[in-house]
Amino acid sequence: MRHLVRSVWTEPAAPDPPRPRGRDAALVAALLALTALEVALRPDVPHRLIWLVVAALILPTLLWRRTRPLPAVLVAFGLSATVTVLLGGEQSDLTTLGALLLLPYALFRWGSGRDVVLGAAIVLTGAAIGTVGSGLPAADAAGGFTVLFAAAALGLANRYRAGAKARELDQVKLLERERLARDLHDTVAHHVSAIAVRAQAGLATAPTRPDAATDALRVIEAEAARTLTEMRAIVRALRAGRAELEPNPGIGELSRLARPAGDGPAVEVEIAGPAGELPPALGAAVYRLAQESVTNALRHARAATRVRVRVLVDDSTVRLSVRDDGEHRPAAPPGLGRLGMSERAALFGGSCASGPAAGRGWAVTAVLPREVAP
Repeated sequence: MRHLVRSVWTEPAAPDPPRPRGRDAALVAALLALTALEVALRPDVPHRLIWLVVAALILPTLLWRRTRPLPAVLVAFGLSATVTVLLGGEQSDLTTLGALLLLPYALFRWGSGRDVVLGAAIVLTGAAIGTVGSGLPAADAAGGFTVLFAAAALGLANRYRAGAKARELDQVKLLERERLARDLHDTVAHHVSAIAVRAQAGLATAPTRPDAATDALRVIEAEAARTLTEMRAIVRALRAGRAELEPNPGIGELSRLARPAGDGPAVEVEIAGPAGELPPALGAAVYRLAQESVTNALRHARAATRVRVRVLVDDSTVRLSVRDDGEHRPAAPPGLGRLGMSERAALFGGSCASGPAAGRGWAVTAVLPREVAP
């Protein structure tokens, strides 16, 4: 039990809480206007001027409910409970103050463990003072606390749902880095092997043919420069696990993806530009992006007859386009495959986007620079 309490108390706040935005200010302004209108039109509001001032003081706390949930709860529920006690238990019963349920929701959604514990105590104390002071029937009090607990539970559920999604994204990134490390392994091994062979040849021929040794040094210099270029990409990838010593497909193997129509749509592959001059790691990345895109199209494209893969290579970039002619399907949150494609493109300093194409079908477009910045 002690460990459970300690783990709750030390739970960090949820990352990246949204800052107050224009719509938050618009919400507070609208609530203040509605409160003033309600105070003016409802004849059963006790101490209307006092509660109007209280509402004007506590409603702006909604602006900081995400970034400062504990102070917002303390001001709103503490001030409301204090005024209720000073007025002998009379509450305003203002409908607009129901928006304060956003505060316990935000407390459990964005606050740290310590904020949640202290804030929950403040909320329950304030709600109990209001319930006892106003003499609410037991059924009404139970309904009010049920709504309060529901708001807190909803915030807690969304908190852990967001945490699970973040962990899933981290897992995708880690898996994609491992795959990329395997793709890059053969490239670097090739360059280092070439350097070793040339160095051995230079040492063997140096006593009788000094010119051959000089040529070997030039080749070694070129291979070392290429190796450094590839190592820049390796630094960008976090390798997890052991790389497999097997050849990796490159841009020259894109023809493997082509297939005739039959059990599914036909796949057409077109390559334009000097694709043979691409670094092997970059070619492997293009192949993996195209492979994942074609797999997704064959799996999800409805009533498609053709999937077209087009690669355009120019002096500075490699552009990949994969498009099917199936029925339009609505854009959905990115799955693991699409997240992995975006991560692979980002590791090479490029981008990858996917979504409904103009007219029919689904399109995936990736743009990768030929030279990865260090």
